[in-house]
Amino acid sequence: MDRSGFVFENEISAGAYRRAVKNKAKYIRKYGDDSGRIYHLSERSAPAIGKLLGVKNIVISDKSECSFNEKSVIVGNIRMGFGHYRISMAIASAVHSMGYEPYWFDLHSFDEAVCGKIIADQNRLYSMGSRLSQKIPAFNKLIWEPLNSEGFRRLSYNSSDQKTAELMTPVFGELPKDIPFIAAHTWAAQAALHAGLTNVVNAIPDNWAMALHLAEGAVHTVQTPSVYLGYRTLRGMDGKRILKPMPEDSIVCTGHYIDHELVQGVDEDCARRIERIKSCRPKRWLLSVGGAGAQKEIFVELIKKLIPEIKRGRAALLINVGDHKSVLNELIKELPEMKKYLTLHPDDFSRTERFVREIYDGELSGIHAFCHSDIFAAVYSTNLLMRASDVLITKPSELAFYPVPKLLIKRVGGHEAWGAIRSAEVGDGTYECTSSSEALAMLDLMQNSGDIIVKMCEYIKAAKKAGVYNGAYRVAEIAINGKIK
Repeated sequence: MDRSGFVFENEISAGAYRRAVKNKAKYIRKYGDDSGRIYHLSERSAPAIGKLLGVKNIVISDKSECSFNEKSVIVGNIRMGFGHYRISMAIASAVHSMGYEPYWFDLHSFDEAVCGKIIADQNRLYSMGSRLSQKIPAFNKLIWEPLNSEGFRRLSYNSSDQKTAELMTPVFGELPKDIPFIAAHTWAAQAALHAGLTNVVNAIPDNWAMALHLAEGAVHTVQTPSVYLGYRTLRGMDGKRILKPMPEDSIVCTGHYIDHELVQGVDEDCARRIERIKSCRPKRWLLSVGGAGAQKEIFVELIKKLIPEIKRGRAALLINVGDHKSVLNELIKELPEMKKYLTLHPDDFSRTERFVREIYDGELSGIHAFCHSDIFAAVYSTNLLMRASDVLITKPSELAFYPVPKLLIKRVGGHEAWGAIRSAEVGDGTYECTSSSEALAMLDLMQNSGDIIVKMCEYIKAAKKAGVYNGAYRVAEIAINGKIK
């Protein structure tokens, strides 16, 4: 089926369709066409999360070795930033908790296939754009913000992606056509459908409706009621034209995509935060660097603000730079005063796990920095650290939906703005602090007034009780049952 000419019975303009065809041809000229090649798949225990969540990583190999059965669930994704991996981990965790076997299927990791080459190309551009947007205000205002809020919103963008996704199908050849397939990025969902898979769930990120994320033929899941309505009506996806809506059985609001371990730990984690506040123990701050490695400048300001509090024993800081060792080196270079309090933890996920267990029940002081070369450990370390933290400092990307008190700093791309709005309305995070001065003022308030963190903990517990954080379970249920219930 040619999915580039119509989107939910809404016709794509002839010009937009021609551009989509030309874009596909461009990639064929650049990377070739491997549609006639057979890729054999094998399974390996996934690094870091293999033991914790039972995840098996699918790799290309010389022979077919995957042992799929009725308990197998594929989690399709790409690495573009950390957000899509984070969603995948949450869904894999839920699948595992329900007694099923999650298989990790990362199109980006198949670097010998055309799909991996195309996605690597796009990821480089996206990461570069994210970093430039934080360094050049004019680029951010005139190009990056409009692209990420309005450019990706248009149906014509979906048409182009659908045509390109036709080149990503060869690696799906050995997957059973009816296997539950949950995609944490729309390219994985689109490619799965082009490859003939019949049970595809498209787990949409963020809180802003964009045609970029549509994969007609899949069940689309979203995290909030407001974005549900935006997608259902395809609001603003073709200028002022009122579009035919998505069918009711194509979309469902599930709640936030959160890992089983974090959902089950909400009450205990919040109780410990409140106890630390009431006993005047050092406030624990967790600074998480995003997958593009942007926002170093504001991190420097925030750390500089915290150092006097760390010196007095009133605060402690955890820094996870993911796999961006250069960011950590730059922070140390610009803030030599932090060296006195800094502990650099080894690139060893098992030791990171052990450290988190120790501080969960114990004490914490100084500054602790973590960097893991393995992408699985780089992303999942934040999940471990947030349970032992009082406040997470992050941009309003996928972490904005997580059940931990949050100080939300300036976004990277207009699509992230509504993540901060959602967090502020739920009550588990601040509004978006759009400048360094605003973020520093919020940090000062939260550091010196315990009531903000306590209130956020109470809202988190209420949201858990209301099922706000049950999205990953719901997504898994839809895929496993093969339909919306």
